[in-house]
Amino acid sequence: MNGQVPEFSVLRQNMVRQQVAGRGIEDQQVLEAMQRVPRDAFVPSHLANEAYEDYPLPIGSGQTISQPYIVALMAQLMALKGRERVLDIGTGSGYAAAVLATVALEVFSIERIPELAEQARDNLDRAGFSQVHVRCGDGTLGWPEAAPFDAICVAAGAPAVPETLKQQLSIGGRLVIPVGPEHSVQRLVCITRRSDADFERQDYGGVRFVPLLGEQGWS
Repeated sequence: MNGQVPEFSVLRQNMVRQQVAGRGIEDQQVLEAMQRVPRDAFVPSHLANEAYEDYPLPIGSGQTISQPYIVALMAQLMALKGRERVLDIGTGSGYAAAVLATVALEVFSIERIPELAEQARDNLDRAGFSQVHVRCGDGTLGWPEAAPFDAICVAAGAPAVPETLKQQLSIGGRLVIPVGPEHSVQRLVCITRRSDADFERQDYGGVRFVPLLGEQGWS
């Protein structure tokens, strides 16, 4: 770019058209959210020129911001309509929480690493997302005092679906989470709570996420 500031709005439009809608995301609210949220505001400044490329980017502390398509896919699987209270596990830099907050009513987001939790709060505040609440803690245990949630999104791979998160779903709520027996390879699944004791599971293919660490995740 020869030192010039890129035209981020144009890059964002291209991202949504080519990487998101072009790969099968059809939920109009999700597409609009991806168009509205500035991904460049949620990556390190020296990587801003790469913010709208179709790959994860490092955000510090050994963590990454997920590629745009995966953020959009997980949001679409949650089937949000605009009035939901959402639990977001693995805040990272805050980008996915911002996308979810653009579609839902309120987002509660948990980040395990203190430095990233603080970074996410700063990013979200600067971008104007006051409806996102961030705290540092063990995401596998959820946010009991704010439950139940209409939807839960987990941005890290678990060895199994945490029972605590399932129990914090409202009836009809959806939990989207990568699950697998290995740290680096998982299946993206959507768990829908049909009743107090009944949960329906759907599989949406192979993904790669960092491991979900915590009491009900990887040790």
